[in-house]
Amino acid sequence: MIALAVLFTLWGNLTATGQEVGEQFSIATLNVDGLPQKILMVKVNTDGPGDGGTARIGKYLLKKGYDLLMLQEDFNYHDVLSVMLEDDYRLDEWTGDVDVVDHTIDYLHLQNHRFECDGLMGCWKNDLTVTPTARTPWQQNFGKFSHALDEMVTKGFRRYEVTLRSGARIVVYNMHMDASDSRDVADERDAKDKDARVAQWTQLREDVLQHLDSRPIIIVGDMNSLYTRDDVKGVFIDVINGTGRGTVADVWMELNKQGEETYDKILYINPVIGTKIQPVTFLLDKEGYLNEGKPLGDHYPVAATFKVVSRDTGIDDVRIDQAEGSRVYDLNGQRVNRPKNGIYIEQQGGKAGKRVIK
Repeated sequence: MIALAVLFTLWGNLTATGQEVGEQFSIATLNVDGLPQKILMVKVNTDGPGDGGTARIGKYLLKKGYDLLMLQEDFNYHDVLSVMLEDDYRLDEWTGDVDVVDHTIDYLHLQNHRFECDGLMGCWKNDLTVTPTARTPWQQNFGKFSHALDEMVTKGFRRYEVTLRSGARIVVYNMHMDASDSRDVADERDAKDKDARVAQWTQLREDVLQHLDSRPIIIVGDMNSLYTRDDVKGVFIDVINGTGRGTVADVWMELNKQGEETYDKILYINPVIGTKIQPVTFLLDKEGYLNEGKPLGDHYPVAATFKVVSRDTGIDDVRIDQAEGSRVYDLNGQRVNRPKNGIYIEQQGGKAGKRVIK
């Protein structure tokens, strides 16, 4: 009885100290369409925004003033874009363009060439504390001179650790997944593109589970995925939910499910114990992202506002073997003799604490 009393006293404290905080912050994801019109004499982006259009994109983003900007295809017009943002934002490392100038090209073996740049760019307001922690290439791609040319660049994801103005901590992923050319989709020749995305969702899932702790995770980017054709739910969402360590949700599905699904998404994961966030608004900005009635690029910005609804209790994670004589309970208060991966409450000698098994 003493052990259970301590257990539920701790659990009551966990829920009681998780009071609503109320801080709000905004995040946007946007493919800025920064490919040149030709790569190695191959036409790839003949209707792209170029210098002038990219300057207008920068002006748009500056006016919107999102706290966190996660961009994709920031390739050949980076200087034009960054000069518009650098006063209000700090920018992550740029990994380069996809032009032949200043690149060593083996023209006799073009099939082996890959530009070592990912096109990803994270930007954050000056009063946020952000630490870029990883730049990870996908382990599987498909398409060199066809199928959207995905093997020409080093697509992947980046992970950021963010401390908000109130001190609440979150983790943000930015990514760009393999695309399917519309002609390949129409001709039902995109099976290998789908396989590549499955592999990428799987790789992302494993990285998320490796770093899932008491901080919420926001996952954004040009995922080139639709729920009607890609098993995002089975490969990613259901697996993470099944661990019992966190819950995955899609902001579009929560706030705008009757609207148009896009390749660009904002997912978030709330840990079972720790800080919690809640989406407040969702925007697919088709009206504002225009110049003379035409879109500034081939993607529209997707943005969301989140509210911090509870804070981490400050209880340390324990990642050691179960102490001798201790008892472990699940989050429903049931005794567990052989705990698997997940979050538990461990009681020993009248004291209890959170135990995370990874």
